[in-house]
Amino acid sequence: MAVASPDLHPPIVELIGIRKRFGPVVANDGVDLAVLRGEIHCLLGENGAGKSTLMKILYGLYPPDGGEIRVRGQKVHIRSPRDAMALGIGMVHQHFMLVDRLTVAENLIAGQEPVRNGLLDLRRARQAIREMADRYGLRVDPDARVQDLSVGEQQRVEILKALMRNVDILILDEPTAVLTPQEVDELFRVMLQLKADGKTLIFITHKLRETMAFSDRVTVLRNGRHVGTWRTADTSPEQLAEMMVGRQVTLRVARPHRLPGDVLLELDRVSAIDDRGQPRLRDVTLSVRSGEILGIAGVEGNGQLELEEVIAGLRPISSGRIRINGQEPRQPGPRGRRALGLAHIPSDRLRRGLAAPLPVTRNGILGRHWQPPFARRGVLREPAIRSHVGQLLAEFQIRGRLDAPASTLSGGNQQKLVVARELAHGPRVILACQPTRGVDVGAIEHIHSRLLEMRAAGAAILLISADLDELLALSDRLVVMYEGTIVAEGPADRFTRKELGLWMAGQRPDRAGSLAQAAPDRHPAPPKEGAAHA
Repeated sequence: MAVASPDLHPPIVELIGIRKRFGPVVANDGVDLAVLRGEIHCLLGENGAGKSTLMKILYGLYPPDGGEIRVRGQKVHIRSPRDAMALGIGMVHQHFMLVDRLTVAENLIAGQEPVRNGLLDLRRARQAIREMADRYGLRVDPDARVQDLSVGEQQRVEILKALMRNVDILILDEPTAVLTPQEVDELFRVMLQLKADGKTLIFITHKLRETMAFSDRVTVLRNGRHVGTWRTADTSPEQLAEMMVGRQVTLRVARPHRLPGDVLLELDRVSAIDDRGQPRLRDVTLSVRSGEILGIAGVEGNGQLELEEVIAGLRPISSGRIRINGQEPRQPGPRGRRALGLAHIPSDRLRRGLAAPLPVTRNGILGRHWQPPFARRGVLREPAIRSHVGQLLAEFQIRGRLDAPASTLSGGNQQKLVVARELAHGPRVILACQPTRGVDVGAIEHIHSRLLEMRAAGAAILLISADLDELLALSDRLVVMYEGTIVAEGPADRFTRKELGLWMAGQRPDRAGSLAQAAPDRHPAPPKEGAAHA
């Protein structure tokens, strides 16, 4: 249920006709936004809609090309974050702006160090931090090093950093992107406390669940333009999705029950080390069957990246065995995996999925560029390439020109290009890592449908995602990873969101006995006919 809307007050922030262009790309096209004092206001839209750009203008990171900003009814010119903070505006960025090697206290006082008798007064700083933390329930240890904190704790530090600069308008950019469900609930509690204390919050998101749960009012942007502003209680996820995308969107995918077949992907006690020689995967054993989606849940940084890399052939294993379609790869690297029928949707599309300077046509055939019909005797066949990639653009509604560099596409269109390329040839085994990261709800709907079509056709799909809604919607079974090991496994409909969050945080739910534990049977029995699925 949405938070009750506050009484109407004159807007504390008004953005009027804001325009911003980056070269030929129009990010904000005459956007209006009015935020009321003491409300939680959601800025909602698909990626590329102009949400973050608009807030970076308000925070002084970008100068507007046109339009007007009013704060507390007065026209202002915000040329830098220093100007914004002087007006009581703070921002918590999606990627935290903290120095890992410094303590919490050192991060929080940077730029406004308390001094006594000409010396840094850390004792007074620690006391001020504890008082502020107690006031809002933001539990942190002032003497802890940031590098030793969890993601949720680092976010608390970022919020405290803004509050200690006496801001009363706080911008939160995608604040729940890497939090567990419990950390999301904790953030919501903090937001309500901040609101009760008279603070105004603007949070940027593309997640409809958060919008409905957290906000008093919601503003939707689409293609850099203001679509409308509504009381959250007066709208619905379906209406908001349609306004975000411009068409009706199906938010729930149908995942018909089916009996899985043979094991097509198998890891047997696989271990691996990171680039610094530290253990990152520890005796990971799992299997995925034909016609099955196995989801991997976990807070980012708990071995999911290394799991992706060892399966894709991007990182060697230190022990254990991997089999794809019943065979161990004979050829090292990704090409050996592809030869056995593996398709890989990488978690980082720019580093691992695209050659950004090359044109869309070349990126649309990467990984198969030496094979017919795209090449013959080492010579690329342009008509076949253009025909194939043109079909991908049309089917996935990818906005971009065939001859344009992939770098010119928006992030969402880059992601759709990678997904389209990897699914185009009907692979038997699919490693899908964050497949909908950075795409709008319409594209999410299409990608989910395609993955389920591949499942119906008998593909084995390993789904690694930071989005619990995605995992619960698509997965037949779920595995939870914590610190490089599997801590729980079971049918997806046997997990609640609360239980998943506890496992992801390294805790054991009270009813853990009803779920499969770590190191499960590598060849779990298929579910019985008629078994329920979420």
